[in-house]
Amino acid sequence: MFPPFLRWLVRGNDWWEQIGKFLNVGAVFDSLKCSDIPNSHLPIPPLAEQRAIAGVLGALDDKIELNRQMNQTLEALAQTLFKHWFVPACAAERSGAADRDACLRREGSGRQATKLPKGWREESLDHVATFLNGLALQKFPPDGDDSLPVIKIAQLRAGNTDGADQASFRVPTEYVIEDGDVLFSWSGSLEVELWCGGRGALNQHLFKVSSDQFPKWFYFLWTRHHLSEFQAIAADKTTTMGHIQRKHLTQAKVFVPTPPELKEMSETMSPLIEKLITNNLESRTLAALRDALLPKLLSGELRLPVRGTQAGVPFSS
Repeated sequence: MFPPFLRWLVRGNDWWEQIGKFLNVGAVFDSLKCSDIPNSHLPIPPLAEQRAIAGVLGALDDKIELNRQMNQTLEALAQTLFKHWFVPACAAERSGAADRDACLRREGSGRQATKLPKGWREESLDHVATFLNGLALQKFPPDGDDSLPVIKIAQLRAGNTDGADQASFRVPTEYVIEDGDVLFSWSGSLEVELWCGGRGALNQHLFKVSSDQFPKWFYFLWTRHHLSEFQAIAADKTTTMGHIQRKHLTQAKVFVPTPPELKEMSETMSPLIEKLITNNLESRTLAALRDALLPKLLSGELRLPVRGTQAGVPFSS
């Protein structure tokens, strides 16, 4: 057997259906005895076809991994540029002057207030973006075949809606999430993400962050910038689930550059953010294609053209 093919074989439905008969269900985790494995009988394609199957599925996985690595680089670059521009944001640093203490910066909860670069202003985070809290979607049960997956904290962390609850597609339009939206879980596990898991309905404990005045990169990265502060606030809560309040969004400050400078920054930053989203969406499509091909290739329903392999000949067991 071609070793890389084995990786895909044990991910197939046939394998899991058969080993389910031999699993020893334990209190902590399930186990499988090595002696039971030979009792499984799986359809095995010829060696050449094993190589072809592993090659196709492996290529899809390789591209998904490449996108992940590329996004790591893009995120690091975006953070570096953001910190260069805004942390600290002061005319002295931007001009290369040595007086870094003249900058306005945050160090824990303390602040050293001085002037910003000429034409810049300070705003509250909730003044530059709208933070729309989600709905209690149990009040919008699915009706008929048309429904939307409910995006909760668990879905935000997973990046998809697999196994999600369903809600009516008649939820108000502003609570419908689309790919590329900025989501912020403000309780429990506080996270700020660019959602790329498909259309869904916004559940409570999540903010959809948007703005009519500022580009996505601006309010996304500023919210991310304050995330560690918000997490510290939530951690200090004595309630079961730590959270932040609206006042904390008001207390979080944002430095707004002049319109020409913001436009110049956006020419660099907006393509980075859009590429992040594009890569994530491509990876989602590739993963769906891989998962759809896997059972068809393993069962022989779909055969790859391989020299020396006769189409229509069933796999051996």
